[in-house]
Amino acid sequence: MKLLLTILLCGLCGRAPAASTNLWDIAQRHAAVHRFSTLFTAEDVRDRLSSDGGLDRAIEWCRQTGVTKVYIEEFRGFRADRAAILHAKQRFLDTGFLVSGCVTTVNVGKPSTGWKALISCYTDLPTQDNLQSVFEYAAGLFDEIMIDDFWFTDCQCPACDAARQARSVAIGQKDYPAPGDSWEDYRRALMFHLSQDRLLDAAKKVNPNARLIIKYPQWYDNFHNRGYDVAGETEIFDRIWVGTETRDYTDPQWGGMPQYGACFLMRWLGGIGGAKCGGGWYDWLGTTPPTYLEQARQTILGGARESMLFCYGGLQNSTGPADIQALRANLPELLDTADEVSRRNPTGVAAYKPPNSHPDGEDKVFDFVGMLGLPLAPCHQFPTNAPAAFFSAHALKDADFAVELAAFIKAGKPVLLTDGLARRLKERAALDSANVRVLAVKENPKSLLALSQGDLDDLRAPLLKALGVRFSAPNGVALYLFGPRAWVIENFNDQPAQVRFNGQTFTIEARGWQHHWL
Repeated sequence: MKLLLTILLCGLCGRAPAASTNLWDIAQRHAAVHRFSTLFTAEDVRDRLSSDGGLDRAIEWCRQTGVTKVYIEEFRGFRADRAAILHAKQRFLDTGFLVSGCVTTVNVGKPSTGWKALISCYTDLPTQDNLQSVFEYAAGLFDEIMIDDFWFTDCQCPACDAARQARSVAIGQKDYPAPGDSWEDYRRALMFHLSQDRLLDAAKKVNPNARLIIKYPQWYDNFHNRGYDVAGETEIFDRIWVGTETRDYTDPQWGGMPQYGACFLMRWLGGIGGAKCGGGWYDWLGTTPPTYLEQARQTILGGARESMLFCYGGLQNSTGPADIQALRANLPELLDTADEVSRRNPTGVAAYKPPNSHPDGEDKVFDFVGMLGLPLAPCHQFPTNAPAAFFSAHALKDADFAVELAAFIKAGKPVLLTDGLARRLKERAALDSANVRVLAVKENPKSLLALSQGDLDDLRAPLLKALGVRFSAPNGVALYLFGPRAWVIENFNDQPAQVRFNGQTFTIEARGWQHHWL
């Protein structure tokens, strides 16, 4: 059997691809498994695609970057010109690209009392009317339409509050019940029925071939509070997309989400969406070339079939050009990795997060636990058949969790619980069993990044034994398993890391990775 063993050094991040490398041809050969795409926002349509010279530059940039699909946006607070959209669409089609549309639901109508600058009050019927007209306009131009991740509301105006208390959602002339009187209940019902009536039904009346993609943001612990219902909306939308923007963890404006979070969310939403889950979407904001590449790797390791590079205009400025230079240098390897990932099923420690579950002080804990070298297998249903499992306070959303956990523990499988969950389960499960360990999160998940290698080796050992592997590494080194003899190890530290895996010792360079496919 062929052994593929590759080490990626951080020094490659700034190296341009060789002149003989034709990324367009390479990307086309891999497109059936994974493709790269980009978005031209409504501003880009106006400023960059409204002349043939601008279109020439955009097409050449895409070809040089290995981008084989483009999304042309119809609305982002204003409507892009129809003639400019159609001309750009035809130019890209004629040059061999796939072309779809996009809508970003900002400044649609009456401002929200929350994020006033962008988000709207969707209880307001004139705003609903304007929203519908936007999607009718888009459906008249494209068969496939992506919705950027502003499809939510945080409004608490008197009209919203009255509807919340009445547990009633008014969509046009129709009234729908809300399941409760919390803001979460009202917003989820409101956005679900808006999606069905004012987006999907309206678009398909204009264009029966219209397919709408909902892109979920990366802030998964807060979905339900702003109206995202990942189970219900995934069922009604034609496809789903995943926000995999992790950026630089230490960036003061954009940071705070560990890099592993992109892979976790891609896998978790992929489990909910199945074949509907298309790809991941990330940007240049708050990145350097190494952290931009980390977004790319995590998206692919998460099983995405497409990587959306947001967005063409933004990538021409700031760190964008350097990020794209790094991506181009590493694109062939990323696509080869996507091929390998597509042929295998990931394995790992089950990480249970029911839809609409609350973190209860353990926000993004899955992302931090993944940084500890525990290969997580995200799931939205209780993992009865998993060989080992990690549970956090999120699991309490499941009304049957205590009974399910007790049975899992009784089966003798290794279990890792957060201290927050253990505290709430004190009288309801056999937490004193030898196969149960408690992780001291202390409602501060980022504190886990301070655990020593010795502590981590002790913590990981019983969980990894159930998976048939041994692993020793410093904090900030992640492990991904794809069957008995296929694995990836990525070092997110700024220093080289010495790791030991199944008896073999080797060094992974700073911000580098190593993968082994057999």
